[in-house]
Amino acid sequence: MRGHGWNRSSGRRGGCAVLAATAAVAFVAGCSSSGEGKEAGSAAPAAAAPAPAPSAAPAGTVSAAGPLAAVLAEPAGGRLALLDADAVTLGLRGAGAPERTVTLPAPAAALAPGAPGEILAAAGRTLVHIDAVTGETRAVPLDGDARAVARRSDGSLAVGLADGRVQILAADGHLAQTVADLSGVDAVAATGAAVTVLDRAQTSITQLDLGRGEPGLALRAGTGATNLVSDHYGRLLVTDTAGGALLVYTAEPLVLRQRFPVGSSPYALAYDQRSETVWVTLTASNEVVGFDLSTGIPEEVGRFATVRQPNAVTIDERTGDMFVGSATGDGLQRIGADERKRGQ
Repeated sequence: MRGHGWNRSSGRRGGCAVLAATAAVAFVAGCSSSGEGKEAGSAAPAAAAPAPAPSAAPAGTVSAAGPLAAVLAEPAGGRLALLDADAVTLGLRGAGAPERTVTLPAPAAALAPGAPGEILAAAGRTLVHIDAVTGETRAVPLDGDARAVARRSDGSLAVGLADGRVQILAADGHLAQTVADLSGVDAVAATGAAVTVLDRAQTSITQLDLGRGEPGLALRAGTGATNLVSDHYGRLLVTDTAGGALLVYTAEPLVLRQRFPVGSSPYALAYDQRSETVWVTLTASNEVVGFDLSTGIPEEVGRFATVRQPNAVTIDERTGDMFVGSATGDGLQRIGADERKRGQ
């Protein structure tokens, strides 16, 4: 069952969403108005669970790589960006081009696709545009520490800052809008005209009211949410690491649609639009699991052993190949689309 409410008489947003994910499971999504985030209590943010020594050989093939903080396949060309554990050294490899190394001006909190052929890095008080093939960079100064970035359909960028602001940068780089007074911004997703942010400490997601220039409806995201991505249907996919669940929302308005228990400490997320499957890493068991979301309740369609501590995962949109990065230096794992299909 689903529900959401709008307190129109007071001009503030309220209400909550209730979802029965299965006949035996009910989930209540807490909610807050746009002005409540600063006063709400927060706990230590959830994080990836420590991985044990692997009990099975990783699926696919594994190539050498040091400890990785993030992995991203640039959608247009398939070039891989590998962010080292120091968060300053970025390696570019694959897609038939020479390997490159880029040194960022500050530790990067996040990577994201930019314009075709470009990778974005939220690095300190700088948003770095990186050519995925040549490694050439263009730095855009910011007036706060960047935590997250997402490219919108009109080419503008939503940049989340550590002080609870989200800035909308127009395609030409100028500041178009600022939304302030968020309790925290750890991830940003853009779906259609909507921008949604994840706050790990509050374990909540908030959709921005860009028309009013303020935070909009906020919903609690499980008991310890860590990561947020969107898919080409406009859905918002969240890992509730502490609660062992995958959460699926839609925007405009923000509504929780699905909650599905996925087991051992779900953490990193990647969406494969070729197979309509979301892949979730389980760090406490060194696995990656795929779920088909088309039936209304996520259905498991694949499970593979990974490299140790799989804190990062990405999909090459051109080929469907999946890459899993180890945070302990156990390598970069490639699981081909054909191999995943055979394993289903």
